[in-house]
Amino acid sequence: MARYIDEILQPGERVLYSTNAHWIFYFPAILAWIVALGLLVLSRQATVDGLVILCLIGAGVVALAALFWTVKGWFHRFTTETDVTNLRVVHKTGFIKRRTFEMALDKVESVDVDQTILGRILNYGDVTIRGVGEGIEKITTIASPLAFRSSITTR
Repeated sequence: MARYIDEILQPGERVLYSTNAHWIFYFPAILAWIVALGLLVLSRQATVDGLVILCLIGAGVVALAALFWTVKGWFHRFTTETDVTNLRVVHKTGFIKRRTFEMALDKVESVDVDQTILGRILNYGDVTIRGVGEGIEKITTIASPLAFRSSITTR
């Protein structure tokens, strides 16, 4: 399956920067996998049969939740694209229900980056693009938001 940006490039237009949703979307899944593994280990350490079965059932339920969150995070990252070309900024989310945002670079008034402490440590954040007569668009939880901002503002 081709990337969205490759399908919409105009003649003479080239991609300058591409980014994606940050891997932090996998964080709930990672925690759930750790809990499931912990319950599995606990079931091997338990000596009471009822506790062993309870731990195994708990591990199975948590593993199913972890699998759901893993697939959900992967699908979000797979269906989200954020690109800067020499002419415009393009952001696409969704697979069946697609939402796109495009703004010409000469219409960009300002680009704001909002990062939490964890976002600064792990290099992710939210970017708000304000356009002249175009409105405001917020792109949440993208990887390398400062590099993304620089690719828009540096011309």
